[in-house]
Amino acid sequence: MKVIKHSGHVVPFDIEKLKLSLQKSGAAPDIIKESLVQIQNQMYEGITTKQIYKLAFAILKKASNAHAARYNLRYALQMLGPAGFFFEKFISRIYAAEGYKTRTNLTLQGKCVSHEVDVALKKENKVWMVECKFHSSREGASDVKVPMYILSRFNDLKSKHHTIFSGSENIDSCILVTNNRFTKDAENFAICSGITLLSWDYPKNNSIKNKIDKEGLYPITCLTTLSMVEKEKLLILDQILVKDLINDSKSLYKIGISENRIRNVLKEASQICKLI
Repeated sequence: MKVIKHSGHVVPFDIEKLKLSLQKSGAAPDIIKESLVQIQNQMYEGITTKQIYKLAFAILKKASNAHAARYNLRYALQMLGPAGFFFEKFISRIYAAEGYKTRTNLTLQGKCVSHEVDVALKKENKVWMVECKFHSSREGASDVKVPMYILSRFNDLKSKHHTIFSGSENIDSCILVTNNRFTKDAENFAICSGITLLSWDYPKNNSIKNKIDKEGLYPITCLTTLSMVEKEKLLILDQILVKDLINDSKSLYKIGISENRIRNVLKEASQICKLI
């Protein structure tokens, strides 16, 4: 059977790939087995991968909100837009969990011009600048022009001293992050130029999705018990991660959620974090 990908390409249906994505949701083997049966029974020639995703999400949600939330992870990252400001904060939180000092939304003076820096990192007296490229749809990819551009900005900034964390600091390296993917040319140029790349599935064993699962850094946008409007209100209150709600449920009261719904939200949040 042929399916249509997000890119529009027509490819053979890969049941093993679907099975793997269901397993990553944390669902039990019997739920995965039943889900595969139900999805295959509703499939037809030319179905889109987006429609398959919706079928799987609906089936998982009936079994467990937490499993559906984890299955929804990539789309949850796309909800950290539309401009990507909250995606930058999310990336900052990922690096903070790995022991980096972080700052966001900086303006630094280079040798020639000033530059907006999305995230700055410091660890063991080394400083990185991080450029975040946010895409609001899965079709978007960062091509070779993006690392070429960030390299020129890095070169302009590295020759100057900056006050970012403390005292006079030099920017030693740069990191380019996207919630989607990089083209092969972008990867090759970055490797050749010494730029570190981070995307949804790159590098293979240390990608965004790997980092999220390793530390349980799920964005609140993956929660199924909250509306998009409620998620946006929480993001404005700087509640970026599901863990934030577990540690500080007062923000749920602040946005006007009822006691009963708060219990449901916190139950889902706790289940998601226990799945790691």
